[in-house]
Order: sequence, then C-alpha cells, then structure tokens
Amino acid sequence: MYTPDLAPVAGSLLWSSLVALLPLVTIFVTLGVLCWKAYWAGLAALAVAGFVAVLAYGMPIHLVGLSATQGFAFGLFPIMWIVVNAIWLYELTVRSGRFEDLRLVIDLISDDPRVQAIIIAFCFGGLLEALAGFGAPVAITGVMLMAVGFTAMRAASVVLIANTAPVAFGAIAIPIITAGNLTGIDYEHIGAVVGRQTPFLAALVPLFLVVLVDGRRGLRQLWPLAATVGVAFAVAQFVSSNWLSVELTDIVASLAGLAAAVLVLRVWKPSGGREALQRMDSERAHEDADPVSPEAAGGGVATARRTTVALTPTRVFLALFPYLLVIAVFSLAKLWAPLTGWLAGTDVKIPWPGLDGNVFTPAGELSTSTVYSLQWLSSPGTLLLVSGLVVALVYRMSGRDTLGVYRETVVKLRFAILTVGSVLALAYVMNQSGQTITIGSWIAGTGAAFAFFSPVLGWLGTAVTGSDTSANALFATLQQTAAEKAGIDPALLVAANTSGGVVGKMISPQNLTIAATAVGLVGRESDIFRKVIWWSVGMLLALCLLVGLQSTVLSWMIPTP
Repeated sequence: MYTPDLAPVAGSLLWSSLVALLPLVTIFVTLGVLCWKAYWAGLAALAVAGFVAVLAYGMPIHLVGLSATQGFAFGLFPIMWIVVNAIWLYELTVRSGRFEDLRLVIDLISDDPRVQAIIIAFCFGGLLEALAGFGAPVAITGVMLMAVGFTAMRAASVVLIANTAPVAFGAIAIPIITAGNLTGIDYEHIGAVVGRQTPFLAALVPLFLVVLVDGRRGLRQLWPLAATVGVAFAVAQFVSSNWLSVELTDIVASLAGLAAAVLVLRVWKPSGGREALQRMDSERAHEDADPVSPEAAGGGVATARRTTVALTPTRVFLALFPYLLVIAVFSLAKLWAPLTGWLAGTDVKIPWPGLDGNVFTPAGELSTSTVYSLQWLSSPGTLLLVSGLVVALVYRMSGRDTLGVYRETVVKLRFAILTVGSVLALAYVMNQSGQTITIGSWIAGTGAAFAFFSPVLGWLGTAVTGSDTSANALFATLQQTAAEKAGIDPALLVAANTSGGVVGKMISPQNLTIAATAVGLVGRESDIFRKVIWWSVGMLLALCLLVGLQSTVLSWMIPTP
C-alpha cells in the first residue's frame, strides 16, 4: 500500500518540487540541448522518474515498475494504435497511387503553399481534432502537407503549431467534459470560459503558419486571408462554446474557417504564390537529395512527385474518399447517441494486476488511475482501422497488399512506439508516485498570483502526457482547490488549465514523435522540438497574462454560471 507524500524531501514543498522536476528537466535537456533521439530521451527520463519515486518518495520499487507497465500499455493502446492506423491509412493511398491525386485536388483550391498550410493544417486539422484527437490530426495533416510539396521539417512544425487552436475542444470536447466530471463544475460553463480564452490564440495561429512557411514576406502578402480565417475560427469557437454546443465547437469553428478561406479566395488572390511554390520546390529538391537513413524512414518520404495529369470527377472523389470516410465514420461514432453509447458499452475496465488497490491519492483515497480502460472498439484507432479496410476495398487492393502495407507501417513505427510507450510510462510513474501533484501544489501555493501561473500546470501536464484530457485529470481539482483558497472563480482556473494544455501539446514528446514519424523524420524529434519550443513558450506567456487579467481587471469577461 502506498500513499504519496506531497513534501517528501526535508518536509519542503519547494525542495520536493525541484526534485520532482528532474524527469521533466531530463526530457527537455536531452531533446533540446543534447539532441538525443526521442526514445533515448524518453527512456532516460523514465529512469530518472523511477529513481526519484523510489529514493525520494519511498514508493515500493515493484509499484514503480507496475506503474510504468500500465503507462507503457496506455502508450501502445490507444495512443499508438491510433497513430499506426492513421499512418497505415495514408500508406494505402500511396500504394494505390491515389495520393498524388490529392495534391492535385488541393491545388484546385489554391496552389499557394501558404494557403494550403492554412486550409490543411488549420482548418482540416481542426476538423480531425474535433472528431478524433490523440495525435491523428498531426499524423494525417503532416503527410498531406508532404503531398503538396512541403519539406519534412516545415510540415512537422506547421502541423504541430496548427494543432494548438482546436485542442481544448478536441475529440468532442473530452478535455472539458473530463474537467467537469472531476470538479463538479458544469462542463458547459467551463467550456464557455475556455471559449473566452483560446479564441485569442486561434485568431493568430493562421498568421503564425504563414510566417513559418514564408517568413515576413509571406505575412505581408497573405495577412488578409490569414487574419480572416483566424478571426472566423475564433468567433465561431466563441459563439459555439457559449451558446450553441461545447461538444461541436471545433466542428463549427473549423468549417467556419474553411468557408472564410474559400470565400476570400473567390474574390481575392494573394500575390507571391508562384514564387513561394518555387522556393518550396527548391527546398524539397535539396531535402530529397540528402540521404535518408533506414531508421528515419517514415510515411512522408514516399510522397510522389508533382505531375500535371488531368483530374476526372471519379479521380477527385477517390482522392478525397479516405478523408471524407474518416469524417463520416467519426461523426457517426461521436455524434449519433445510440452508436456512441453502444461503442462506449464495449469498453473493458481492467484493474491493473498488483497495482490496483495498492496506490492511494495524497488525500488518502484509493486511486482510480490504476484501472486500465481497454477501448478496443470505441477507440479512434479502431475507427481508423475500419476506415482503412473500407478504403482498401474501394481501391481494389488485395488482401496481401493491405496486410503487407500494415506490416511495413508497424516496422517503420517501431521507434515511435518505443518513444510513446516510454513517455507514457514516465507520466504514470510521476503521477502515481506523487511527483506531478507535488509540482502542482507548489505552483498553486503562490496565492492570488496563481491565476497568472495556472496555465503553466496545464502546459506541463500536456507536455508530459501528450493529452489535454490527461492534464485536466491531473490538475483540474488542484486548480479548483487553489482558486477557492485564493478567492478566485474556480471555473476560471480549471478553464485556464485546459487552455494551458493547448499550447503544451506541440512540445510533448508523444506529439513530436507522431509528427516526426508522419513526415519521415524519426530520430530528429529534437530538431523539431527546437523549432516549436519558443512558439509554445510565447503563447503560454500570452495566455498567462490573459488569465491573470481575467482574474482581476477583466473579470467581466467571465460568464456567470
């Protein structure tokens, strides 16, 4: 039996927090400074977390090992189950020869790569985040950007930053619903508060994407479109989360952003698109000339060259079919109540052997995190698998080819699987030993100033676990308690935890690995990390300032329950 001590080091919350931060420091240093491969960084941080759990927190070593195995299992299923099937679906389109047609279809809307980044990564990625989440949007939009000619590094950076705007309401608002269930605050009220925070970031993200693709030159040429799409997305996110439906917020916002893009392009064409495309082609040619190691082989390196083959209506439909099918399948599974309930009823709850019943929370209550949920049928990964089988049938691929592509995909993803498994094992060891809650309690001890720091907890939680839902599971009740002690609206800080997780997802080793795998940069996660870390920190600081002001002079922005 193990009950975590919040201040095991000299009875000091400060010193205990500094020790508990060592696994996170290990991740950031090994990835950002030492440039280790992600799986080595994850394994090193897991080892450090294990030592801290045993030596500082006194957690029995067998419980540390069991916590790690549960986390690793969660990393395999559902996380990598989703990623493997998302990449496999993409590989089927490559093997069938239909993937090049997708580039041609996108070119019909605009052949400007800066516009394509907004439409694919921001609008379509937001729609996928609304329906699936858990890394699927990053994997799918990453290979789509590769299809239209992006370099691997640029594609990875773009999709990671684009994936910030919709995360809080992702997977039919699961992060917000989780926070509501844990705190007892109406989740619709939490969603309304989040809808008065994240839209400020969403309005700017398309502008950031243009800068990433083509620098300040591109921003000067394309800002009207980027600003219009960002504002349309932000306004729709605000309106839907406050007055329509929290669950459907990202769907409404993504479609609004896409509609705004199409309408603007009908009356206005940005300059510099051809030059931007030429620069992109030149970059891609240089990247393709570099040798690619077998270990780094990922989905994106198979992207076909540009052609000028004419499209027929049938080819257009078949090029779009996998993505239309994914939207249809996920919409049915997530929005049609009878099917949603039936799928959820197939979930299997597994008390983790040797762990369940032997770990308590710091409050002395039996921990519920030791129960593993096997979502064998309701998982987005299973829905992607079903979609892939249908695609293989429609594309008339043989069973041998379909299984062969799946086997090749698993082999390609072997290091990504190890990385994500080790990172989730790290998260579970930190959570169940008490390291994570120690860090949170220390930050929460800042009193009224905690409103400014509250998004940092969500940022840290998502950076470690790769999931805004998990970050809320870790810190939502802590935010609520800290708010009540400081005389701050609890809904504001619970929402801030959710919003903070939005900007932490891009630096999560789990998401870095998914992006690297999708574009063919396995082993170079540290390079991607250094590309996006300052974007993440900058947006976090802006969010901290906003929440701090909302707790004081801008309190009128927060709706009453």
